[in-house]
Amino acid sequence: MLKPLVAISTDVRQFENYTWHAAPSQYLEAAIAGAAVTPVLVPSFGDRLDLDRLLDSVDGVMMTGSKSNVHPSLYGEEATEANGPYDMDRDATTLPLIRKAIERGVPLLAICRGIQEMNVALGGSLAAEIQEREGALDHRAPISDKQDERFAIRQKIAIKPGSCLAGVFGAGEVMVNSVHRQAVERLGNRLQVEAVAEDGTVEAVSVKDSPAFAVGVQWHPEYWVKSDSASARVFKAFGDAVRLHAAARDGLRTAAE
Repeated sequence: MLKPLVAISTDVRQFENYTWHAAPSQYLEAAIAGAAVTPVLVPSFGDRLDLDRLLDSVDGVMMTGSKSNVHPSLYGEEATEANGPYDMDRDATTLPLIRKAIERGVPLLAICRGIQEMNVALGGSLAAEIQEREGALDHRAPISDKQDERFAIRQKIAIKPGSCLAGVFGAGEVMVNSVHRQAVERLGNRLQVEAVAEDGTVEAVSVKDSPAFAVGVQWHPEYWVKSDSASARVFKAFGDAVRLHAAARDGLRTAAE
């Protein structure tokens, strides 16, 4: 059986005297090993891309995390050097792609920067440096040169009863990692909260009444997808939704022939 294709967002980076459109390997590995799909990188060329044609050709969309932040002008705030770095080419690609995927019922998984893109794409806003809020946890990665320590599973979140993720994990608490300094502030249109941290920080959202899986998570399930059952469940649920979408499309094609 052919594995369905999933569109993966890319960052625009400058190195080796080239401009690169790239995604971290962990997300691609998780797509292959955890969701059992074939990842396809989408270059961040904004409105130069035919996103409808792209969505005609894939059965899922995944937004990766990134060191860059969504540009604050996109949710009515002023950009500062401290809030950067930014990647406006990625913003110009991912935000319309998210909206089109939701509109067309294409399964969507948005991770870290991805959940923030998802929120802004639907009219929400973001809060910066959330660790400075009174009573807030420090959601940033521990200071370490070792990635396993930076991405250690160390934070408890509560899954909302009756939510999409409750169908994945069951209602209750789940342990996840935490590597972020921004978070959802004003919730975007059509979004509902799926999970929160102990300090009330939004850790997951989904699209209300979506015909397909459309979930954003603030943590990084891609990092431990091969060894942590909770991380693996996120990608399995996404992969199952992608295969369901692919099967439905194949059925429509067959009926039309």
